[in-house]
Amino acid sequence: MAETRALASIPAKMLLPIDFSSSSRAALDMAADLARHFRAELYLLNVIPMFPSATIPDLIPETEYIDELRTFAERHLAKSLAALAARGVMAASSVEIGNDIAATIMEVVAREHIDMVVISTHGISGWRPLVFGSIAEKVVKLVRCPLLLLRSTEPDAGEKAPAEHAVKWW
Repeated sequence: MAETRALASIPAKMLLPIDFSSSSRAALDMAADLARHFRAELYLLNVIPMFPSATIPDLIPETEYIDELRTFAERHLAKSLAALAARGVMAASSVEIGNDIAATIMEVVAREHIDMVVISTHGISGWRPLVFGSIAEKVVKLVRCPLLLLRSTEPDAGEKAPAEHAVKWW
């Protein structure tokens, strides 16, 4: 018989959108700790952005580009899943392709019945997020389940994980 959760606020399945940056590695450590604490499944998601067909030059073979990114993501996700299993965390992953990364994340939240989202920021300031928008900001506005937003101190700072969490994810 399946174990029933005492409180509805305790997640059974958590989503971590991951782009393999240092801020998402730190989020992976935090999400792994939370998943282990709650005995929840951790679902890792990497979204590969598609080129808008109007802007892709004929010189860039889009199919090869996406295949290379998918192979890279799957290899790194497999290493992360192995590290999570070694820590006793139930985990699964997927690689999705989409024009709108935030919308793709929201589709996975609905499809996978996610109870909690853990997402990191890249610590980017200035004109870029004003013009292009932040994926994390869009997810914060759209998501309907609890969300943990982890702020990065610097854009893609290559910080080391604390000794107790020193796990090589990829």
